[in-house]
Amino acid sequence: MNKNTVIAMILSTVVVVASIFVQSKFFPNSIDKSGAESKKTAEEMVADEKSAGQSETNLVVSDSNADVKDEKNYTITTKNAEIVLTNRGGDVISYRLLNHIDVDTKDGVQMVDNVSAANRACALAFGNAESPILNELFNVVQENEYTYLFTRNYSITNEDGSVSKFVLGKRYTFDPESYMFKMDVLVHGDKVENLAYTLRTSPQIGPHFNPKLNRYENRQFISYNGGKAKRQVIGNKQFKVYGKDYLWNGIGGKYFVELVIPEKSEKMDFTHYSTLIEVNDYANAQAILVRKAFSEDDVKDTYYMYFGPRDEKALRIFNVAEKNSWNLSGLRLNECLNSNGWLGWLETVLKWIMEIINKFVHNWGASIIIMTIFIKLLMFPFTRKQSLGTLKMQQIQPKVQAVQAKYANNQQKMQEEMAKIYKEAGYNPMSGCLPMLVQFLILFAMYNLFNNYFEFRGAEFIPHWIEDLSSGDSVYTLKFDIPFFGNQIRVLPFIYLVSQLLFGKITGNGGTAAPGTSQAQMQMMMYVMPIMFFVLFYNAPSGLLIYWTVSNVFQMGQQIIINKTMKQKKAEMALKSKK
Repeated sequence: MNKNTVIAMILSTVVVVASIFVQSKFFPNSIDKSGAESKKTAEEMVADEKSAGQSETNLVVSDSNADVKDEKNYTITTKNAEIVLTNRGGDVISYRLLNHIDVDTKDGVQMVDNVSAANRACALAFGNAESPILNELFNVVQENEYTYLFTRNYSITNEDGSVSKFVLGKRYTFDPESYMFKMDVLVHGDKVENLAYTLRTSPQIGPHFNPKLNRYENRQFISYNGGKAKRQVIGNKQFKVYGKDYLWNGIGGKYFVELVIPEKSEKMDFTHYSTLIEVNDYANAQAILVRKAFSEDDVKDTYYMYFGPRDEKALRIFNVAEKNSWNLSGLRLNECLNSNGWLGWLETVLKWIMEIINKFVHNWGASIIIMTIFIKLLMFPFTRKQSLGTLKMQQIQPKVQAVQAKYANNQQKMQEEMAKIYKEAGYNPMSGCLPMLVQFLILFAMYNLFNNYFEFRGAEFIPHWIEDLSSGDSVYTLKFDIPFFGNQIRVLPFIYLVSQLLFGKITGNGGTAAPGTSQAQMQMMMYVMPIMFFVLFYNAPSGLLIYWTVSNVFQMGQQIIINKTMKQKKAEMALKSKK
C-alpha cells in the first residue's frame, strides 16, 4: 500500500464518516429537503390556500342533537390492533398495535399519540387546515363487529343567503386481518355550495421518543405520485404546505407509518404537514389533507388508511389485489420505506443473504455473524492480492523513484515510464483500492440497513445485554447525560474499539507498511480513526457494531495468514536479489 493509497484511504474514510454523520441526522439520502423554510404564519397559509384554488367554505353550523348527551368510546379489536373510537367528532383516540411492543411502556406501540381535546386522529374540519376540528357529539350505529357509522346534522349558509341542511357521516370499516382500514366521509341532504373539509392523521405516531437523545429517530412527511416517493424530514415547530399532486401521503417514523390513500385522488387539494407543539411540550407530527370544495347534495369520499409497521412484507401486499382483502393493487406503499438511494440494491442483497441464513439459525445476531464471515471469505482473495501488491510496489520502488527524479519536469513522460515499470512487474496501483472501497460500501449499506430494517427492531441476540439489534446495547443507565454519549453505559462500542486497535496493530506490524508512508499517517490509521469511529458510533445500532467487530476479529486471523505469506515472499525476494 503506497503513499497515494494511504491518502486515498484517509480521504475515503473522511467522506464516509461525513456521509454517515449526515445520514444519522437527516437520513435517508433520498429524502427531499425542499420546503425546509421557516414556519409560515396563519395569514400566509390562508393566502397559499386561496392561490392554490381553494375557496373559503361558507359558514357551517351544527344542528342540535338531542339524542346524544354523553361522550362514549367504542373498542374494536382485530388481529393486529386495538382501536378506540369516540363519538366526539367520530374520531380515533387510540390505535394500539398488538404485535409490536414499545420498549419504554412495555405495551403495544401507540399509533395515535399526543391526542388532545383539539386534535385527534381521523378528525374532520370544515374549511382549511387552520380550522378547528369538529368537536360535537355524533350519533353512532354499529353496523357489524368491525363497522361503525357516526352521523351529525349540520347546516350551511350558501352565498345567496339560502340555508342547506345536510347529514355528515363517517363510516369506519376495519379489516380483522390487516393494518389497513377504510373510512368513508358521507354528505347527504340539500345541495350544499362550496363545502370543503380537511382530514388529518393522528397528532403523533409512536413509539414516543426524545429527539434530543435519540438522533437515529425522526418524523417524515411522505408523499407518492407514481414515481419515487418524496420524503421530507419534519423539523420543529413547522407548518408547511405540500402543493403537489399525490396518490397517497402520510407521516412516517423509523419503524412505523400512517398513510392515507384517497380512492379518488383528483378530488384532493394540497396537504399540510405540522410539528406544532400541542401537549406536554411534545411536538406533533401530522399530515392534514385538504379536500377540494364541492357543491353537491350527495357525496361519498373513501379513504384507505394504513396504520402499522414500516415493513416491506406488510406493505407490499397492497400491490397485488389477490393478496389483500380490500382488493387494492398497484399502491406501492413500500415506496415509503427508507432507502439508501444509490446503495439500495446493496441493502437488498445483504438483506436477502441474512434472511436466508436466518431461516436456518433463527437468530438475527447469529445471522449477522455468519454473513460477516461469508463476506470476509469472499473478500479474502482480493485482500491477499492487495497485500502481495504492496510487496511488488516495495520491489519496484527504487525504479519508480529514479523515474520520478529523472522526469520531474515532464509529467507525461514520467507517467509513461512508470506505466512500463508497473506492467513489467505485474502491478496495478489501483488494485489496493478495490477491497477498501467494497468494505466501505458494505459498511455504509449496513449502517442504513440496521437503522431501518424492521426485522431488527426488538430482535434479541444475547439476553439482558443485546436485547435489540436496532439500538445500542446497555448494561447501566445513568441519571444524567454525558455529551456525545447520552446516559447509557454500553460495552459493545469498547469491544469494537479494542478489536479495531488490535487489527490496526497487526496490520501495521505485519510488514505491509508502504514505502513513503509516514509515521504520522500510520499513527492516524492505527489510533485516531478507531477512536473517532468509537465516538461517532457509540449509540449506533448494536447489529452494526457486531458486524464491524466480527469483521475485525475475522480479518485479524486472515491478516496473520497474509503476514506469514508476506514474510515468505520477502525472503524469496531477498534471495532472488542476492542471486
